[in-house]
Amino acid sequence: MGLREGARAFVVDPPAASWLAIDAPPLDVADELDGLFDYIHLFTRGAVELERELPRLRPHLGSTGSLWVSWPKGRKQGTDLTLPRVIEIGYRHVLVESTCLSVDATWSALKFTRPKPGKVYRNSYGRLPDRWGDASTGTSGDRDGD
Repeated sequence: MGLREGARAFVVDPPAASWLAIDAPPLDVADELDGLFDYIHLFTRGAVELERELPRLRPHLGSTGSLWVSWPKGRKQGTDLTLPRVIEIGYRHVLVESTCLSVDATWSALKFTRPKPGKVYRNSYGRLPDRWGDASTGTSGDRDGD
């Protein structure tokens, strides 16, 4: 996951066994969502929750931070999330994906970051809004880099 020791972190609803499986270095884990974070990790079981949580979490993502979304693997776990769906929702909330991995036998994880101004992002599963702003830097851009 590329976590640095001492990184400021906020974790939402981690199953104990899955959190242990991540084997993170010692982090500065906050109890409250306040300020900016280097690492945010949301464990979610469905699209409705993901749609609700991303607008709450994104403003707290540092400019070089990562926001990981974990969801249960397979529909047998009672989820309506798939990799394409998670990407689609992330893009809608002005987040771009980079790395997908398996947390453990139950959970998948996808890393999101803020889009870089001027960079073109093309993904068949999701599309950034035509105009987007970066609340952490005050810059704005569009998906075509104009």
